[in-house]
Amino acid sequence: MVANESFPMADLKFSFAETFLCSAFAACFAEFCTIPLDTAKVRLQLQKKAVGDEVNLPKYRGLLGTMATIAKEEGLSALWKGIIAGLHRQCIYGGLRIGLYEPVKTFLVGSDYVGDIPLYQKILAALLTGALAIAVANPTDLVKVRLQAEGKFPVGVARRYYGTLDAYYTIVRQEGLGALWTGLGPNIARNAIVNAAELASYDQVKQTILKIPGFSDNVLTHLLAGLGAGLFAVCIGSPIDVVKSRMMGDSGYKNTLDCFIKTLKNELMRHRDSLPSIRGFFQISVG
Repeated sequence: MVANESFPMADLKFSFAETFLCSAFAACFAEFCTIPLDTAKVRLQLQKKAVGDEVNLPKYRGLLGTMATIAKEEGLSALWKGIIAGLHRQCIYGGLRIGLYEPVKTFLVGSDYVGDIPLYQKILAALLTGALAIAVANPTDLVKVRLQAEGKFPVGVARRYYGTLDAYYTIVRQEGLGALWTGLGPNIARNAIVNAAELASYDQVKQTILKIPGFSDNVLTHLLAGLGAGLFAVCIGSPIDVVKSRMMGDSGYKNTLDCFIKTLKNELMRHRDSLPSIRGFFQISVG
């Protein structure tokens, strides 16, 4: 009977507009739920400790410790700093990177292609869509990072920005329109890599799972594929994410390479008395 028939999720076809809207909505929902983690991540990434400073311990220590410190000093709502800019970002970036993935993938292999699409074609399609999407959304990402980076101000010190729209306006007025694309290089690298790691590995993991007896194209399979893809993407994209956040939150770097070298040098010197470490490059990455 029709009521008992099951239709594989892969058989469902969506237009670009439908995919864009669904992706943007899902990305915004995820952004709202995870932005406290992202705010803590940005504070950890931007935190600097002077070399040889063993007396003054870092203000933020660990993910949960950072969230607790922010909530205690600035209020619980401070964990959602930059949420409006974050939603702007997800509407544009989340919608474009996923909405364009299938069309670009089809363009690369040809509309008459039959069979499993090669992994390298999936990676290339994801690299292209991730780079294009974040190039458009970079201003929203910049404002989000700037707002998240603002901690508790001393009495009498004015805030740099009084909200999302004010941040856009202030950056353009003080630094020029081009400043909205500060950190574009590492941001493109980070999001192209993460997008490729997420979407290509998602496709590949799902394809592998479907070959296991007992599994079908259903919500469980998509959930498992998504978990695997997300973990892989975070591990791959975390170092460049640190560089991106530091360039957006600190104008003291000349370019991407300068930021990378200074961050690496600082981390190595911080841990010179123990095993060499680049732990600073692997502060938790979300989104």
